[in-house]
Amino acid sequence: MTRIAYVNGAYFPHDLAAVHVEDRGFQFADSVYEVCAFEGSNIVDEHAHLARLERSLTAIDIAMPMSRAGLGIVFREIVRKNRFRSGIIYCQVTRGRAKRDHAFPNPAPLPTVVVSAKRIASETLDTRRRNGVSIVFRPDERWARCDIKSTGLLANVLAKQSARSAGAEEAWFLDEEGNVTEGTSTNAWIVLKDGSLVTRPLDQHILGGVTRAKLIECAQNVGIPVDERKFSSKEVAAAAEAFSSASTVGALPVVSIDGTPIGTGAPGPVTRRLNELYQQFSK
Repeated sequence: MTRIAYVNGAYFPHDLAAVHVEDRGFQFADSVYEVCAFEGSNIVDEHAHLARLERSLTAIDIAMPMSRAGLGIVFREIVRKNRFRSGIIYCQVTRGRAKRDHAFPNPAPLPTVVVSAKRIASETLDTRRRNGVSIVFRPDERWARCDIKSTGLLANVLAKQSARSAGAEEAWFLDEEGNVTEGTSTNAWIVLKDGSLVTRPLDQHILGGVTRAKLIECAQNVGIPVDERKFSSKEVAAAAEAFSSASTVGALPVVSIDGTPIGTGAPGPVTRRLNELYQQFSK
């Protein structure tokens, strides 16, 4: 079956969906995006994703192209038209089409809105959760506003490819002080030997992950302590467990860093428990 995508008010076969060559998202990465998972008719954490999209748009002075409710209708229509039972929805909003100039066009063009969906191979994800993944550390060379979910992801792309070339799943960024910020496409967590969780506090150096917030809620609901503070690469090496989080993976166990096992070198009980709680929420 042909995949369907949404572009600026119309639905197209995926291979024919396109934006103009002078779209500012294409030329300047002058745009933001959201990715959310869906299971059947349930769009996981829909309201939180749409709220974050609006915050990102406001931060770069792009008007919300339609109401949150309107975007929710588009999301559901994309799922329906593609006949997917589960997967992810990708939404990107750009400043729109304008003559190429670094400054904002005046008057402002209509924003460009693109929405698509794809399946996720659940068997592959289950295997990664069961076995855990390896990661590497890389220096954080991104811009200073990582709290905005910008499509300007070249530094993330290069770090991710560096990790894959090293045989790892993901790279965790280190700031100039040797503290972990986040992964190239995930938030970063460690589990201390007492079973408590540590993840970096929200600031301009990390994206406020929707799944991150939900995992904190899940942990607190069952009495698992959560400490939102900076943590170092040395603390990762000494941790009992570690994991990455994102809408596409939930809590993904990390079993080694730069070739050194973390904890037992296998997914730990706290990470497994959090994944169970998160999966119950996602259904």
